Amino acid sequence: MGKLQEKYQKKTHREISCQVIYSQFGLAIHQNDHQARRRFVEWAQNEIAVVPDFHKRILFSDEAHFWLNGYVNKQNCRIWSEANPQVYVETPLHPEKLTVWCALWAGGIIGPYFFKNDEGHNVTVNGDRYRAMITNFFIPELNNHDVQELWFQQDGATCHTARDTIDLLKGTFGDRLISRFGPVN
Repeated sequence: MGKLQEKYQKKTHREISCQVIYSQFGLAIHQNDHQARRRFVEWAQNEIAVVPDFHKRILFSDEAHFWLNGYVNKQNCRIWSEANPQVYVETPLHPEKLTVWCALWAGGIIGPYFFKNDEGHNVTVNGDRYRAMITNFFIPELNNHDVQELWFQQDGATCHTARDTIDLLKGTFGDRLISRFGPVN
């Protein structure tokens, strides 16, 4: 019993320590998140019970920033440790970066899409640019695939969950949209 209890205490300590470090990245898990995630898992399990290869029909999408000066975006990596690694990286106030979007699924990759303005300069994502990417790049790319059975998943970024964006995606995917404020939250 002593070794089991010691193992549990170590695991608990590790989980608590990791949560503290993880929350330093600004991604704290809130109390209501557990219930929402549990509902989503139960929904997904029900879908898999009906369609065993359901997970192969989901287009997982996101964008990432790549700094052109070598800086590594902390959103693109996670450091899990029992101790704070005390890593500091100095960067210019406004370094040049490139924002890239893609969607992955069992059938392949759609993308990459590089966010640039009309002059060809790198830009970050906002609602208008995201909807333009969906309209001018993503939807035409979907025409090369059988989308009748595909689901589209995106995270809860504001540009993804704006009412106009959700309406645009519902026009293509109907209820097969996994998104905050979408048919499947």
